[in-house]
Amino acid sequence: MDDCIFCKIIKGDIPSYKIYEDDKTYAFLDIAGDFEGHTLVVPKAHTADLIACPEGDLAAVFATARKLAKHFVEDCGFDGANLVNCTREAGQQSVFHFHVHVIPRRNGDGANVFNTRPDQGYDLASIAKKLALKA
Repeated sequence: MDDCIFCKIIKGDIPSYKIYEDDKTYAFLDIAGDFEGHTLVVPKAHTADLIACPEGDLAAVFATARKLAKHFVEDCGFDGANLVNCTREAGQQSVFHFHVHVIPRRNGDGANVFNTRPDQGYDLASIAKKLALKA
């Protein structure tokens, strides 16, 4: 896609700090600078978000994300990792090319990636009934 910043990065039109690449995925450091090693994993084929992503590309992105998380922990001295995806505007997606954030973590780093709210008092039984998906 011509105006997609991630497509431009994949093509080499915009420089990036590449961490990993294979035939279906490209992984590079997020320029936010918020976490040491914060990496974005994207499919090379443009797709807007998680929901639109073809199954094969989705599997490839998560396989790469797992490979990187394992590498960060086993080879690079991190203690854990967060995998984060934001889907669509309501889900706080800011670049509309599907991507997964792999955020390496250290014990005691003080970061709270998973923001929690106090119990909202939802009726879990009725929510489960409303949202249930049959296989």
